[in-house]
Amino acid sequence: MADALKVDLCVIGAGSGGLSVAAGASQLGASVVLLEKHKMGGDCLNYGCVPSKALLAAGHAAAAHRHGAAFGVNGAAPVIDGRKVHDHVHGVIAAIAPQDSVERFQGLGVNVIEAAGRFVARDRVAAGDREIRARRFVIATGSRPLVPPIPGLDDVPYATNETIFDSTAVPKHLIVIGGGPIGLEMAQAHRNLGAEVTVLEMFEILPKDDPELVSVIRNRLRADGIDIQEQSRVVGVRKTDGGIGVDIENGDGGRTVEGTHLLLAAGRKANVEDLGLEAAGVDHAPTGIEVDARLRTTNKKIWAIGDCAGGHQFTHVAGYHAGIAIRNILFRLPAKADHSAVPWVTYTDPELAHVGLNEADAKQRHGDIRVLRWPYAENDRAQAERLTDGLIKAITARNGRVLGATIAGAHAGELIQPWVLAVSNRMKISKLASMIAPYPTLGEVSKRAAGSFFTPSLFSDRTRRIVRFLNAFG
Repeated sequence: MADALKVDLCVIGAGSGGLSVAAGASQLGASVVLLEKHKMGGDCLNYGCVPSKALLAAGHAAAAHRHGAAFGVNGAAPVIDGRKVHDHVHGVIAAIAPQDSVERFQGLGVNVIEAAGRFVARDRVAAGDREIRARRFVIATGSRPLVPPIPGLDDVPYATNETIFDSTAVPKHLIVIGGGPIGLEMAQAHRNLGAEVTVLEMFEILPKDDPELVSVIRNRLRADGIDIQEQSRVVGVRKTDGGIGVDIENGDGGRTVEGTHLLLAAGRKANVEDLGLEAAGVDHAPTGIEVDARLRTTNKKIWAIGDCAGGHQFTHVAGYHAGIAIRNILFRLPAKADHSAVPWVTYTDPELAHVGLNEADAKQRHGDIRVLRWPYAENDRAQAERLTDGLIKAITARNGRVLGATIAGAHAGELIQPWVLAVSNRMKISKLASMIAPYPTLGEVSKRAAGSFFTPSLFSDRTRRIVRFLNAFG
């Protein structure tokens, strides 16, 4: 092995979090080595956020053809070209890839080594034929699809999010195991592109979200023709004459669901194996690496960020973690991660977005709360565009401090952002109620929901008496 390469910082993993740390640290003057054993950009660019949203966009385009009659646009039914859909998805990846490329990061002054990194001591990592000795380390190895121990799974072909985007044909009947965000997004995308789709979920779909708002999504997916089987435990899979049979058990007993293709979307697993974490003195479990509030591991010279640190598995959280790590490592500031205002979005149609506490958690923590609702159907823009299938639900303390919000409806991922600001800054609901919202916009649903906090007091008998009293003076 060649002489050790000595640097200020070594980053293991070139996904969204690792790239942000490497770029930021190098531009701030630190010497940086970045290790990546597979693809620059990690899961988000190559197998996750980017291709999934591109495939969803293709599905939305097909759905728009089918729903044009409501607007008086009576076009022909869409003709789906699986090869062109595939090319669209990979074209989007290719368009973004230069931003995450080896060449760009080398241009930023980062020493990129395309090899797996493994700790051989508390302050050293081996990568290929090189050894890196660094003052600080950041582990940003991400996560991968969880493959559940289902009997017979080894004997049938199946896809995960790492392989589903390689397909050049639309499945005839796709069976999705898992009713979380990935499973439902892929279910709707394929249904819009013409596939029959069955979703099998052991519990309830989208279990981390408010059940009242989840029902909006469930109803739409079923109206789209997706067969959602909840409270259904998968007990085995096998080959059949038509493709794949999935044996399930539920309250109605046992039966077999038959399809042509199978997608596993039953969760994700942190990438913590083969990193030599024991040699580095880093405690970890299958769920992720143990970190403190500053994202430091049990070796205080090593940080872990993003999916591999457990907790929220979102690209935007990895990016947020990157900022916390840089403040700690380069500026020696005791910055701590605050996950109380982490938003998330499920990009079905309609979308489902959330931030802060839901109703149940808010009641448990604060007791006396206010629940505010406003339906999309009472929004003029939603009526004009026939986007009335939606609801916003906001939670406040009795004094009006915003505790959380969930939106099920068109563009919910965009509409949630002022609520993220409100939760993270402990704002009162009056700030949102008093803003001037342009008309007609979907954003008015937030203002109307916020304004409803004051409706009981504003239009009360007491207020009317005050108005009559003041009017008595002319």
